[in-house]
Amino acid sequence: MTTQLNASEGLPVPNPINVAVLGFWHVHAAEYAARAQQHPDTALVAAWDDDAARGQAGADAVGASFVADLDDLLSRDDIDAVTVTTATTAHHPLMLRAARAGKHIFTEKLLAPTVDEAEEIIAAADQGGIALVVSLPRLYHVYTRAIADQLGEERLGNLTYSRIRLSHDGAIAGWLPDRFYDPQAAVGGALSDLGCHPVYLTQLFLGALPATVSAAYASFTRRQVEDQAVVTLGYPDGAIGVVETGFLSSDPFSIEIHGTSASIAYESTDRQLRIRNSGSDSWEARPVPPDEEDAFGRWVTHIRDRTRADDNLTRAVELTRLVAAANSAAARGATVPYPGGAV
Repeated sequence: MTTQLNASEGLPVPNPINVAVLGFWHVHAAEYAARAQQHPDTALVAAWDDDAARGQAGADAVGASFVADLDDLLSRDDIDAVTVTTATTAHHPLMLRAARAGKHIFTEKLLAPTVDEAEEIIAAADQGGIALVVSLPRLYHVYTRAIADQLGEERLGNLTYSRIRLSHDGAIAGWLPDRFYDPQAAVGGALSDLGCHPVYLTQLFLGALPATVSAAYASFTRRQVEDQAVVTLGYPDGAIGVVETGFLSSDPFSIEIHGTSASIAYESTDRQLRIRNSGSDSWEARPVPPDEEDAFGRWVTHIRDRTRADDNLTRAVELTRLVAAANSAAARGATVPYPGGAV
């Protein structure tokens, strides 16, 4: 069931949807700008950044005009939507301004540093009839749907354990910008950025409400934030979810989930989904078909159809809640109860 956007009736749907980039702080800024250029229903028309030099360079690189004043950009009638790739700490005030200016919003995760801020952004978007989508791309990859289908059929029995690992070598190879290690701007390190993906996948597979959260953070490169992290989620039924992430190695993305009847595994190197029944030594391999519509494309569809991204926004809030809990657990060096979780 998809909710219709408030204040949507009678509003014209632009053709194309003109998009502006808000910020080149994040490494995905150019990627989302390219999607705005590639999608048949969108056009990239302008860009802004609070750092004028970075903004001008970013705009030149993506072939957009640079606008130095944010108010000027948001007041333009020829801009319908924005992609937000600023520092995470800038998301809340920036998206409130964009929503109140009537601009649809596609944003890099995290939606905001805190749950209260995330919910305020969503409320502003809802009030203005704004299509808001958070980039949680792996929710829409086909291996995710294939695994969710197997879990829905209870092929694995009662779930007991999940482990999801995603990492890259940005801190070792030197390609990740220094600003990603600024604890104020980035709201943390590896977990608050790359680790979001295994977090929201674990929440999808095991449930969004664990009972407890513990975390081990480390900085191998001696930066101000963690460059690798392990988060452990304890569930009321005894299941355990493990999230692993880091900026130190480019090993394959992997998922393994175990249950009382079977286990399932996926690795990015061969895009094969493997299933093994309990008591068996052999795995049954299943190919994974191509991915379906990506997060950006779904955002465009929501704008076109005047619909709200209900599931995406719910998961974005729970992602923020869990990352905040993990950061608290790591800082305290203790297992903490999950806010709102079952005991």
